[in-house]
Amino acid sequence: MIPAPGPHGGDGHRLARALGIAPDAVLDLSFSVNPFAPDVAELVAAHAGATRAYPDPSDAIGALADALDVEADRLLLTNGGAEAIALVAAEWPVGRVEGPEFSLYERHLRACAPDARVWRSNPNNPTGRLACIGERADVWDESFYPLATGSWTRGDDAVIVGSLTKVFACPGVRVGYLIAPDADRARRFARHQPEWSVNALACAIVPELVKLADLPGWRDAIASTRRELAAALWSAGLRPDPSDANYLLVRDAPGLRDHLARRAVLVRDTASFGLPGGVRIAVPHPNDLDRFVNALEGYVWTP
Repeated sequence: MIPAPGPHGGDGHRLARALGIAPDAVLDLSFSVNPFAPDVAELVAAHAGATRAYPDPSDAIGALADALDVEADRLLLTNGGAEAIALVAAEWPVGRVEGPEFSLYERHLRACAPDARVWRSNPNNPTGRLACIGERADVWDESFYPLATGSWTRGDDAVIVGSLTKVFACPGVRVGYLIAPDADRARRFARHQPEWSVNALACAIVPELVKLADLPGWRDAIASTRRELAAALWSAGLRPDPSDANYLLVRDAPGLRDHLARRAVLVRDTASFGLPGGVRIAVPHPNDLDRFVNALEGYVWTP
């Protein structure tokens, strides 16, 4: 039996158990990371000795602040983008989220109100569309922004959360960040962060990770592969939304997740975004595109 979707994708291990295959035999496109990222495992192995000491994020914060072109005292390193979201919500527990949006925002907010601070993702998750220049928010989630634009941040005078997990395809490392408009607000968010929140291994590899970034090159490679993925979906009778991101939204795809899952290819169910019956599909590496297309064969869209 194909397992039911989890709230945030990344269910490849559960599908592998259901199919009786190894986890790496599943093409997991239910979570969206950079398909062209360098192999972070080599860096992790080289810095394994860091696990013998308590974490010190100083060098990592300095390197990331230089890459983002922000003052280090405005930047927090976090245990993944999820902790960055949680820290903002802990300080600002009342907000406003207009869907479709990433469900984690509302799950962390204590209450929603029409005149409260606005939370938005840029590009939107799950549609993949970048915000227009004049659009504003109090909290921007830019986890996918570098892969959509080739730049680290739009630089708004707002709270910005991001995720190196997405940029460098290393969800197991758990490293994200929060940029505050000023140092005082950064300190206010930091009050809610546990001591040693970001592990020593993550702190050790961040300075080298940011040196490996090729944001314009990754943006262009993702855009090229995204066009091929969209063409394959259109050929199957599906209608993906236009996207600037490293994923495509198909709002009307009944039965597609299960059809692909039986062939060891997993895509994201979008019910948690408020879009039942749809899927979000991560842009795969070009080497995996044919596998996706082959798995798609035999799917019949029915209105």
